[in-house]
Order: sequence, then structure tokens, then C-alpha cells
Amino acid sequence: MNGYFVLDARGEPIEEKDFTTWTRWFEQADRSVSRTDVAPQVTVLTTFSGYDPHANGGTPRLFEARVLGGVLDGEESRHVSKAEALRAHAALVAWCRVGASANWGVRAEDVE
Repeated sequence: MNGYFVLDARGEPIEEKDFTTWTRWFEQADRSVSRTDVAPQVTVLTTFSGYDPHANGGTPRLFEARVLGGVLDGEESRHVSKAEALRAHAALVAWCRVGASANWGVRAEDVE
């Protein structure tokens, strides 16, 4: 396994052995899976990365969920399947909503 993958017509990852073919696909493909704008400066973005440098013969984690902006800026996770990545995306959106709320979701009665 060389670590390079493309999406087939159904949106499922398949290994691409030819680096030049992978590069052409990667430059033109719509790799977005989900995008949620949580607040004006906070976005959760989930994409198909097409490459897992850490697979080392294991199951590649080809989907990335990432937070851009806000208190969780830079938080990211890699996932094996699109379904797993979408669950992580939803969880990050929920946490970002808490982080974007007044006082980061902490109410006065929670502190007292």
C-alpha cells in the first residue's frame, strides 16, 4: 500500500498506485464532505485527504474533520470512514457552538 487514495463514483476510497494519476485527481476533485459555519469566524470542515502518511500498513485514516477559528481553532481528527468523519464533524460542531456562546457556555449557576 502506497498511501494514496481517490474516491470512486460512489464516494468510497480506493487506492491509486500511480502518483501522477493521484496528483491529477487530487488537483481537480471535490474532496469536501461537510462544512458548517458555526459563527462568523468559526467553521468546521470535513474533507477527504486522499493520503495517510501514518497508515504504516494499518487502516488508513483518509477523512479529516477540522476546526477553523474560535477557541478550538486547529482541533482536528482523522477517520477511517466517511460515516465516522461525519459523526466527528457533528461532535466538533456541538463543541464549537458551546465555545462560541457567551462565556463559552458556562452559566453563573454552574459556577456558584
